[in-house]
Amino acid sequence: MPTYSAPDGTPLAYRVLGEGDGDPVVCVPGGPTDSRYLGDLGGLSRHRRLAVPDLRGTGRSATPEDPASYRCDRLVDDIESLRVHLGLDRIDLLGHSAGANIVTQYAARHAHRLHRLALIGPGTRAVGLDITGETRRQVAGLRKNEPWFPAAFAALEAITEGTGTDWDAISPFFYGRWDAAAQQYHTASRPTNMEAVTRFGEEGAFDPPATRKALTDVTVPVLLLTGEFDLNSPPEVTAECAELFPDARLVVQPEAGHYPWLDDPERFVTVAADFLAQP
Repeated sequence: MPTYSAPDGTPLAYRVLGEGDGDPVVCVPGGPTDSRYLGDLGGLSRHRRLAVPDLRGTGRSATPEDPASYRCDRLVDDIESLRVHLGLDRIDLLGHSAGANIVTQYAARHAHRLHRLALIGPGTRAVGLDITGETRRQVAGLRKNEPWFPAAFAALEAITEGTGTDWDAISPFFYGRWDAAAQQYHTASRPTNMEAVTRFGEEGAFDPPATRKALTDVTVPVLLLTGEFDLNSPPEVTAECAELFPDARLVVQPEAGHYPWLDDPERFVTVAADFLAQP
């Protein structure tokens, strides 16, 4: 597994998936957690090579000496170091979930280094877009005919009202199908470095007004793709995020949750590959 050095000297690992010529798409995971949960994004590697970094303190990347460097804004520098390491003048950059906060801040700082930007099930803390309890309830209500719905919705209500913390109980809402494969995937993709998760969004990690202002200079094409059922990144909020970019396309994948490449790989890959193939 190849490695590169972060600005502070922390050794960071990344995977290269796919074959063929051409520059890779740099795919930034969420969590922060081991990037292996991304797999090859449902087969996207058959169309483009993928460079998938393990964020510091996750997967095979080293634990940093300074725990404050887990902060989202500081992880941007690690992605810029990977660009330099790969010898890319401009990059196609993809971010999923919390990783979208990293790449959004990257776009705000390094717009001239972008070729294309894809935000998948994007977190929106970097741009200050909050998700209301009512919005989550509306998205959750789309699943009311599922056998697991009553218990999961009760847990969601408790979390929304601040009286509950059973996050595992709402897991079915993040998948288009809560079958054995989804349950196994969910167990395997949980974060293991909780300090990295906690410090990711601590004070100073985000400056939404500055980021939103800087995004007006991001003139490259941007894809925002989220699932119809995505409780983490509801279509309504993802649409608001799309409005912050001069040239953005919003795609809502039907019957998909927070991992659209898992719910319908063919549909996801068709959209993502077509977007990334454009000159």
